[in-house]
Amino acid sequence: MMANSIKIDSGVYWVGAIDWDIRDYHGYKLDGTTYNCYLVFGNDKVALIDNVYPGFSSQLLGRISDAFKKEDRDLKIDVVIQNHIEMDHIHSLYEIIEKFPDVEVYSSTRAVSGIKNLFPKLKDFEIKTVKTGDSIDLGGKSLTFVEASMLHWPDSMFSFLNEDGILFSNDAFGQHICLSERFDHEISNDMLMRASKKFFANLITPSSQVLVRKLDEVDKLGVLDKIKMIAPAHGQIWTKPEDIVNAYKDWATGVCKDKITFIYDTMHHSTQKMAHAMIEGVFSEGFEVKTFYLHPDERSDLVTDVLDSKAICVGSPTMMNNPFPSLGDIIFYFNCLSFSRTGSNKKAVVFGSKGWGGGAVKKLSNDLKQAGFEIFEEYDVLNIPHEEELNRCYEIGKKLAQSLK
Repeated sequence: MMANSIKIDSGVYWVGAIDWDIRDYHGYKLDGTTYNCYLVFGNDKVALIDNVYPGFSSQLLGRISDAFKKEDRDLKIDVVIQNHIEMDHIHSLYEIIEKFPDVEVYSSTRAVSGIKNLFPKLKDFEIKTVKTGDSIDLGGKSLTFVEASMLHWPDSMFSFLNEDGILFSNDAFGQHICLSERFDHEISNDMLMRASKKFFANLITPSSQVLVRKLDEVDKLGVLDKIKMIAPAHGQIWTKPEDIVNAYKDWATGVCKDKITFIYDTMHHSTQKMAHAMIEGVFSEGFEVKTFYLHPDERSDLVTDVLDSKAICVGSPTMMNNPFPSLGDIIFYFNCLSFSRTGSNKKAVVFGSKGWGGGAVKKLSNDLKQAGFEIFEEYDVLNIPHEEELNRCYEIGKKLAQSLK
């Protein structure tokens, strides 16, 4: 198919794919995304950095062809850099190798077994491995590699275009947004940073400590100060890289707002009434509140607000001695994300109503402790909360906010 490439610097083009229709990925709700790939034209060689998800090869190949026409070069890719081997970044690799049989493929050592597992026909194909500090010369342009294991897979790495100061960061610093614009400055900063925070909260949080160490390592290599642009594998390209680097440092080290996120479900509105009373107590101390009512709301937006909250309040009715089923989904997700790795030491209030013996509050408290939260208070009521019980909910919210100042 015909598709337009976009020049992002001298001899460097975006040649990725736009997925307008995807709505769920990794259990992450989104309104489309991009699979960003890049062509780098050296004097001697041309490198393709990453590739695309199943079903999008025609977009990729169309943009590659367009970029070669714009550069008035014969269509020939000499090098493929595979920064990461998840399917949204590698599916077209075999097609590229078939189309350009002399191509050289570079990846981290950890990526090799995965590539050969994904593409059995490549079992005898030589994949060149690189480690932090290794470089390749394209003729007038050179790429230096930085291993980025667990950002967010073991095989991940960064590629840095030395002469242009462009960091090709794969998943790190990305966003799942789908727009015709390619650059950070072309959209509102609020939209961009919210999308970036959502991406970090859902995908990078478990690697927070790794990220801090990696930024230090990149700094010691002398790369950090040389970065003029960050070109991630999803979303907008950063022409002001300090904005997202500073935000990542904050999120990875547990910098939070005076904010408390409420997460609750309700059977007959009793737990809901408790939540609303507690929210009023939080408000009285000037704290920001975000609420997620689990009937209509979903987890990928929820954890975006938990990321920079100092505490959460989790409410559930008891159902057959256990929490309401909708709470189970988010508890499992909290265990996956491990917010404690950011060092934020988030507090939690657990509350709810019960018909007789209860059980939900205690079970949720234990689960939240295992997920790294510090339990500030537990409170459950029998059936419908009466005035004095709602007043206590107000006081719990107030005391929680006071404890966080």
